[in-house]
Amino acid sequence: MVTFIAVTFFFIILRFVVTLFNFISDPKLRRVSKHYLDLVSILIPARNEEKNILRLLQSIRDQDYQNYEVIILDDDSVDKTYQLCSAFANEQSNFRVIKGDNLPRNWLGKNYACHQLAAQAKGNFLLFVDADEEMHPGLINSAVHRMYANKLSLLSLFANQQMNTLSEMMVVPLMHYILLNLLPLRLVYLVKNYTVAAASGQFMLFDADSYRKHQWHQQVKHKIVEDVEIMRLVKSAGNKGEALLANGMISCRMYSSYREAVDGFSKNFLAAFNYNIIWFLIYIVFIIGGPMIILMTLNFAFVFFMVGLIVLTRVMISLAAGQNAWYNIILHPAQMFSLALVAFLAIQRHLTKTITWKGRKI
Repeated sequence: MVTFIAVTFFFIILRFVVTLFNFISDPKLRRVSKHYLDLVSILIPARNEEKNILRLLQSIRDQDYQNYEVIILDDDSVDKTYQLCSAFANEQSNFRVIKGDNLPRNWLGKNYACHQLAAQAKGNFLLFVDADEEMHPGLINSAVHRMYANKLSLLSLFANQQMNTLSEMMVVPLMHYILLNLLPLRLVYLVKNYTVAAASGQFMLFDADSYRKHQWHQQVKHKIVEDVEIMRLVKSAGNKGEALLANGMISCRMYSSYREAVDGFSKNFLAAFNYNIIWFLIYIVFIIGGPMIILMTLNFAFVFFMVGLIVLTRVMISLAAGQNAWYNIILHPAQMFSLALVAFLAIQRHLTKTITWKGRKI
């Protein structure tokens, strides 16, 4: 028991140090006033997104970048996604909608959709975004500037998360919580080794020449967490990649219900640990079980020290991610319960090969 408590404290302190590094280094996309003229192809894979996609399209139309094209690929939607996008595109000369081809064997749907979109794009930069997002002024100029300044082949942003209900707040903050207390985000750019990688498919901006040479989505055609895998490939090919927080310039409402959020996180979570269930369980035991054991010791000094570090961690991550720190502190126990549920479902569905998303088995 003493050893377990000691290891738990070591784990909590280590995560606090990583969080502190991220908070101080402030890995955010900086706004710039310089305007660029490069053609940017904004590429949107869409499957059953009738509730979300018009908000994204309107935000692209209203943003402050001038030289862009938008291509939306309808990936066999059974709702009104195609009709809504077509009606919108008919009124905008630089928007168009295409129908996706039938999904080939050994491809996942989103990866194949992105591969098809890239083949249609004409831009100097290829920007892949999800249909449930919203762009804000300054995004594209700032991102293109970063590409030039750091000579990047790939820039990925972790979008600010919109949460309108209590059920969303019980799950969605886990994304930034896990990211920012496990990985010093600046190291994705600073460390050349491909194993130090992070990325978000919600915003992937590629140098077009590099993309066309390597066909990144084709190389990860069967990968569930294709974003991180692509970042690893970019770095292993000797190119530069960077992952940053979006700094309020792009936002996303990932899920609208508790069940949808848990299902979505369970789809990706185990893949982030390279499907190593042992390491995954060790992480879950020490992030959830360890603090519960310390609480049960009723040792005031232990409990005070642990709670203090967890609260400070939640405050720093919330501020960095643009989230409400008070909500995340109060809801921390509920979020840890959600994390345990996500972990259980991730392992169960991986072992039984029953992972599905948007009606497709993956």
